[in-house]
Amino acid sequence: MLKLDRIDFRILRVLSDNGRITKAALAEKVGLSPSPCWERLRRLEQSGLISGYRAEINLRKLPGAVTVFVTIELDSHAAARFQSFERTVGEHPEITGCWAIGGGYDYLIQVVAPNIEAYQDLIESVLESSGDIARYYSYVVTKTVRRSGPPLHLFSIDADE
Repeated sequence: MLKLDRIDFRILRVLSDNGRITKAALAEKVGLSPSPCWERLRRLEQSGLISGYRAEINLRKLPGAVTVFVTIELDSHAAARFQSFERTVGEHPEITGCWAIGGGYDYLIQVVAPNIEAYQDLIESVLESSGDIARYYSYVVTKTVRRSGPPLHLFSIDADE
């Protein structure tokens, strides 16, 4: 397991707020010279802790775009059913998030589609190709109230900070 210190957490916090920051500015913000900062950044990336960089897109600016969260219950809890469903999910780029969850449902998926009709076509395709779904419930997002990066300040392991 990767051992993190307060500098690593500073790097993660800064990048979580601004993934486009230059390496020189990142080094300055975390109190390191550029070379050691770059080495730490590379170590965090290679470990998989930093899994990528991307722009946050405001979907409300795209005409017709719809985000739908869907809870899914499979018809069986056999391992093959879970594997089959997860393969099906991987075949659809409109499914932008998929989480196996505990409780009354087996999965929570997030779908981003150009319109509600495209969402309906997708869900029908998933139902048909999967064959593993007992029931599903769709929740159309009407407004984003809050969206943020991970609360990294809660994970600091450094006692002297």
